[in-house]
Order: sequence, then C-alpha cells, then structure tokens
Amino acid sequence: MHASVRLGRIRGIPVGLHSSWFLIFALVSWSLARGYFPPAYPGLPQPAYWLLGALTSLLFFLSVFLHEMGHSAVAQRNGIPVSSITLFIFGGVAQIAREPDHPGTEFRIAVAGPVVSLLLFVLFAGLYALDRQIPYLAAPSRYLANINLILALFNLIPGFPLDGGRVLRAAVWAATGDFQRATRAAAFTGQVVAFAFMGIGLFTIIGGQVFNGLWLILIGWFLQNAAAASFAQVTVQQSLRGVSVGQVMNRDCAQVPGYLPLERIVEDRVLAGGQRCFFVTDNARLLGMLTLRDLARVPREEWNRVPASQVMVPWERLFKVGPSDPLLNALKTMDDADIAQLPVVDEVGRILGSLSREEIMRYLRTRAELGV
Repeated sequence: MHASVRLGRIRGIPVGLHSSWFLIFALVSWSLARGYFPPAYPGLPQPAYWLLGALTSLLFFLSVFLHEMGHSAVAQRNGIPVSSITLFIFGGVAQIAREPDHPGTEFRIAVAGPVVSLLLFVLFAGLYALDRQIPYLAAPSRYLANINLILALFNLIPGFPLDGGRVLRAAVWAATGDFQRATRAAAFTGQVVAFAFMGIGLFTIIGGQVFNGLWLILIGWFLQNAAAASFAQVTVQQSLRGVSVGQVMNRDCAQVPGYLPLERIVEDRVLAGGQRCFFVTDNARLLGMLTLRDLARVPREEWNRVPASQVMVPWERLFKVGPSDPLLNALKTMDDADIAQLPVVDEVGRILGSLSREEIMRYLRTRAELGV
C-alpha cells in the first residue's frame, strides 16, 4: 500500500495518504453533513453542518492514524522496524517490516491498536458528557466516541488480517509452536469472515439498502484478498528464510558498451537472447546498470539514436547486495526501492552477478515442484 501523498515522518516512520483516501474523506464528510448531523442536531446553519462534517472526518482519520501508531510504537519497542503508515479507503495500515519472532510479541502488537481506539472512545465519551448541551462540540465528540468503539470492536473480529486475526494467530502459535500453522488458521478464519461480510452485503442489497450492501461487499472483498495475500507472503518468507543471495543470483553478467544504441540492445540482446538486465561499461570501467524498465521510458522512435549510457542508472546510485546477504533482505530492498534487479558485488565492489525478482520466482517454483 504505497502512499500517493507524503505527510512526513513520526518516530522515523513515513506517513502518507493513498489516493483512495480523498474519496473516502469526501464521502464521510458528505454523509455527516447531509445525513447524520442535521437530524441529530436540527436548526444549525447549513455551512455549519459541512464544517462539522469535514472537521469530524479529519478527526476520525486522526483516530485511525493513532490506532496504527499504537501498533507501530509497540512493534518498534520490540525491535521490529515499521516501513510506513498509510491511510486509504478502508482505514489505515502500518507496514511492519518483518513478522514477530514470538507469539507474545505478536499479541502485544495486535492488541495495541484496539487499546488505543478504546482509550479514544473513553476520551470522546467523556468530552460528550461535558459538552452535550453545546451542539457544535457535542456533534463531533459523540460521533467520534461511537466510531472509535466500533473501530476497536471491528478490528477484534478474529479474522486475518484484522487485529483479532493476529490475536488468534498468536494464540494458535503459542499453543502449537508452529508459526505457519497459526498463520494458516488465522488466514482461513479471515476468509470465512470476509465471505460472511459479502453474504450480509448481498442480503442488505436485496433488502433495498444498495449502498450499505455494496460497502459491506467491498469490505469483504478487501478482507478476503488481504487474508490470501498475507498467507502467501508468510509462505514466501518461510521458503526464503535461511537462503542467501549467492544461492539464487545469476552469475552470467551481460555487459554492453555505453555507446551502444538501445535499438541494438533490444534486437540483439532482449528479443533474440532473452536478456533483461545489463551492466553498462566503458572499456573496462563499469558505468551503471540498464534494465527493461529504463528502456521502456524512452520513446520507441528514439531507440536508434539514444545510447545505453544516457538511460542507465549510474553505478553510484544503485542499491547493491553481497552474495552472503539473506535473500529476504534483498527482496525487501527491491520492494522498498520499487526495483526489479540488484547488482551482486563482493567485499571490494567487484561485480559477481545480478539478482532479479525473476530469479527469486524461479527458485520458489523449483522448490514447489520438488515439494520442498
């Protein structure tokens, strides 16, 4: 879940908004201004409803952010890095860099978010008790108390990847000592919960509430995909644990001179030879790396006159790995930098080969075919 708008860093964690957040912010603001506040607090000026709607929507997403910060703070306290926090159409997500190594750690990280939401419920409920006679203050505080309670209870549903699913995984993990079995159980319950949401949504549509029904189906669809993806991610991580870059890397280092036009590279090396990544050289000097993604950025009609050295990523800007580095770390580097290839170098910086997502996928397929 990559952010489209970066807001900054908190506790060293990049915080941002996904493009879908703007849609849900507008929708929540509109529903509060037009459907929730007018009947609950009649007689206010129309602009006041819109102002309260936008302000309450912002505070709601601040609550979601604090929920995710709860997870993140506990993860960091337990030595687990957090890559980012992103707010999006279904709420928020904290990207924790690796899985916990103990069920107790998993449990503490999982419950931290709902605990924060429950504390916010107490805070806003207390504010409502004090300001209930003042509509401009009572309207947001009452809504935010209710929504934070709902947020806490919803997230405690025992289905992966919800917090309750992670609590379930921690319990099964503690009971069996098998992390993958626990993940499989939590992912299965997550899919059951997801299909239950879809079923309820379908009956809601049949009952005439089309928007609410579609929203429940969308939530179910998101949960089902997230549960399946989470289990697949854990399976891949287990398969790659203990594997080094050197076991998977490609040692056939394709090189091209920096003056060679892109058209020649595509025709002679890519289409005819199936090569996808090249080290660009000037005599014996290494200049950089050229990939298909770099080629694709150049318009087709310019390939005959643009040389490789003009399009490549310079050597000093490349992310590099060593042959003894864990393959999981290399894959994380690719994910964080959004790249598909990495050069593999020794201790003194000499090129030994390259590592690509394609090689990793080939390794995983081979393991699957061997039944490993």
